[in-house]
Order: sequence, then C-alpha cells, then structure tokens
Amino acid sequence: MGLAERAGLAAPRPFEHLLDGAVWDADVLRDRVREHVVAGLGSVDAVVVADDTQAVKKGDRSVGVAPRHCGLTDQMENCQVMPMLTCATEAGHAFVDRGLYLPKAWTSDPAWCRAAGGPVDGEFATKSALVRRMLARLVDAGVPFGWFAADSGYGRDPDLRLFCHEGAIAYTMAVPMDLPLVGARGEALSCRDVLRSGVHQWGRRTAGEGSKGARLYDWSTHAVTVKEQPPTAGFGHTLLIRRSKEMRKHKDRRSSCDIEFFLVHAPVAATTTAMIRAAGLRWRIEEDNRIGEDRLGVDACQVRKWTPWYRHVTMCVLAQAFLTVTRASQGKEAMLRESEAVR
Repeated sequence: MGLAERAGLAAPRPFEHLLDGAVWDADVLRDRVREHVVAGLGSVDAVVVADDTQAVKKGDRSVGVAPRHCGLTDQMENCQVMPMLTCATEAGHAFVDRGLYLPKAWTSDPAWCRAAGGPVDGEFATKSALVRRMLARLVDAGVPFGWFAADSGYGRDPDLRLFCHEGAIAYTMAVPMDLPLVGARGEALSCRDVLRSGVHQWGRRTAGEGSKGARLYDWSTHAVTVKEQPPTAGFGHTLLIRRSKEMRKHKDRRSSCDIEFFLVHAPVAATTTAMIRAAGLRWRIEEDNRIGEDRLGVDACQVRKWTPWYRHVTMCVLAQAFLTVTRASQGKEAMLRESEAVR
C-alpha cells in the first residue's frame, strides 16, 4: 500500500497486477540485469559468489516456506531460503541471479506446489544444485569471470566441485575441516590433519578492504589431493588456511586463533595473491544480501506464489544492479576528470 500511496493511487491493485497478473517473464528481466551488471562491472578477473539468504514468514503457505533454523534470529522459524549469485570486482558487486529452494516437503506434495504456482514434477533440488544451474547459465551466456567462490555449505558438495572441474572453472570455496584428502603415501587425511602437521609458512596478507580498513590475516598454502576428485588438466588443488591475527576468547574452551579452510582449484600458475583475493571477495555477497534486505525489501515481499515471488525478487535485483552500476560509472567519470586535470 505504501508504494501505491507514493504513486498517488487509491488502491495497491496496480502494483499487485504487476506481480501476479501482467504478462512478462522474470527470467528475461534476470538476463537483462545480468547484461547490465557485466557491462558496468564485468572483468575477466571477476569473482562470482554464491550464498543464500532467508526470509522469515509468519504463515506456512508462502511458496517454499518450511520450519528451519534461521541465521537471522538464531532460532527455528518458518523461512524461505534464497540461493543468490553475485558478480564481484574492484569496481563493485551486484546480484546476477537468484533462486528459491523448495524443501522435500514441498516437492513431494504436488497439490501443495500447484496451489502455490510452483513446479509439480516432484523433482527435489538442493541449494547446491540450484547454484550449479545458475552458474551454468552464466557460463552459457558467456559472462566473463575468473573465479567462483562460496562458503563451506557449498564447498562441501562434491557435485558442485565436479561441475567446476568439468568446466575448467577456478574456485576458492570454504570447506569443512574433515574434507577427505589423500596423503603422499595414499593415506587418508583431512584439513585438520594438515593444520596439525605444523608444517606451515604463515604470511600476513590482506583479504581486501573492509569497513575498518584492510582485513589482515595469516595465510598458509599446501598442495593437496582431494579424494576421488582430481582437478582439471592443467589445474591443481591447494588448501588455503586462514588464521586470525589475534587470539579469540571462547566460552567453552581456551582462547585460540580462528581458523578457516579454503579449497582452491586453479591453474598451476595461479598465485597465492589471486587465491586470497578470490577468498576475500566472497564476503561481498553478504553485503549484497544486507542491502537487499535492509534497503530493497528482498525478504519483505507480500506474495505467496511462485511467479510473483520471482518477479518481486528479480525487480529487487534490478534495483540493486542499477544503483551499483551507476555508482561505479560515476567513480570512473571522476577518475577521468582527475586524470584530465592532471594533464
């Protein structure tokens, strides 16, 4: 109703019609948004980042809603889960694709899906499977990028890693400490074993700029073999270990440094600097999720059905892309003016 009032309308129906009655294809708009982002921010060194965000719903009839632990409230909530893709470069970062996760409770009940306008073929797709589809769309569209990045929820999935291997896609994905590795003698190893080996050459490097300046960590790299998953020809696997600069206090154990593991799949000539840069740009999607929720209302759509949901979220993605690309272009223009003034 707020948008209708701002537009001088007596009722919100015209806006509702745009979401649930007008004839237009949200996927066509998604592709146009992607083209706009690539034109404004695109780079062969771009990092495509996957992550998901959640929308809390009071009822249980909004498409995809199911009880689950919600990271926003740290308790069980009725939530929609939305896997997203961001394109991140030094010039800026913006969403280029979006998806809606349907739990098995939905895909196993065709009548429930049909009532919400969703697919009724009963095919269940994990969040990682949705990300693979989105990543495939980028590849098919010829989007230039140098790296793919994701957190351990996606990095633990061997099918997502295999997709990248088959497509010769370089990635830096966080992985769990028990990721199956193989030692030089064929023995079973894990990331935890590599860390405990004590064979490290730590180097302090920046993972990019944050709100408080350079985000500095200690890093160590180790060539590894992933169990039953060889890299692409001409590529290698590297375990990148990140350690916090200072000891952190913990409630239930003694103080220690925070450790995170990243599995890197990259051409053998790739530098440690490039690997760390890709890992650092992963955090840009969290900023995009925050902007989407706080400023654009990605999680505040008042719709229940499949098509209106995709239309609403795609229009939010459009708004964010417009703002980001406009800001980036203004920055380029300012740099050009400064350069001309120096001349």
